[in-house]
Amino acid sequence: MLSHLRANFWLLVWSIVFCSIIYPLALLGVGQAFFREKAEGSIILGKDGKPIGSSLIAQPFSGDEYFWPRPSSASFNGAASGASNWGASNYLLRDRVARGLGPIVKYRSGPKRGQPVGPDVEAWFSEHDQKRAADAPGIVAQWAKDHSSVAQNWVKGDKLNGEYVAAWQKSHPAEVVQWIRDNPDTPEPKPEDLAVPFFTSFSAEHPGTFPVPADVKLPDGKTDKRIQLAKEGSDIQGIFFDMWLQAHPDVELEPVPADMVMASGSGLDPHITLANARYQLDRVAGKWASETKRDPAQIREEIEQLVQSKLSAPLAGLAGEDLLNVLEVNLALNEKYRK
Repeated sequence: MLSHLRANFWLLVWSIVFCSIIYPLALLGVGQAFFREKAEGSIILGKDGKPIGSSLIAQPFSGDEYFWPRPSSASFNGAASGASNWGASNYLLRDRVARGLGPIVKYRSGPKRGQPVGPDVEAWFSEHDQKRAADAPGIVAQWAKDHSSVAQNWVKGDKLNGEYVAAWQKSHPAEVVQWIRDNPDTPEPKPEDLAVPFFTSFSAEHPGTFPVPADVKLPDGKTDKRIQLAKEGSDIQGIFFDMWLQAHPDVELEPVPADMVMASGSGLDPHITLANARYQLDRVAGKWASETKRDPAQIREEIEQLVQSKLSAPLAGLAGEDLLNVLEVNLALNEKYRK
């Protein structure tokens, strides 16, 4: 009996020593000796020596002068890596794809071939309320009613949105009381619970507009982010693109690279495909040409060469297609045109 206990004791000791000390130290030594940069997180440093980000984790970019990354199901939060796991029948997935397509997709045929559909989505959105019957719901109210989960996500997606709905909640007690009567199990509703009645009321009071967070310049010269009533812009183009598309079923649109509208499995993929980069090239080059007051064709050629120089493929080209690291190429653009 004692010999069995002794054997098990030494097995436990050696397991702890090997698995918790020797093996981790061996991995640390190999990593520092042969893969030091990757082992330390592939951190990218700025000119001041401070970390800007990691080449392994995507960061959000929204300026027209930058290449945009893939959508992120983790909201670009490195601590929340993961996929959304939304199925094809889940409207949340359709909504996310539509929001990505609305501001970028173009006509494939017809008199407007090659032109973006965004302006037509805006015009349709603005004209819809003017042409609707007096007793018909506005387009914003219809959107919220048909897709209540999407409307609730809008309220929760930005602190400013939630505060705007909370302010409406205080100024519209009758609508709140009626909602509580219809939902007695929620006597103290949160702003997101009231998304549908809020948008119904908003649509009646502000037809043809949608509440959008925007930077507002104050009298003292400073800027503050506030809710503005928008009739155009990327928010309108994205949110109502799917409704516009269903109202125009025969329209033919250009296909876009899948990674422009679909998140990766990690939700943090730092790369985009070359096809994705080329689709964005005109926008990026046009913005830099405007900022630098230089020939757009020359700027476009320079950025195309920069993109080619930054391409890489998995396993040194033995597997997969050429990919572009978004953070690295955007930093290179800054260095080249904002010296």
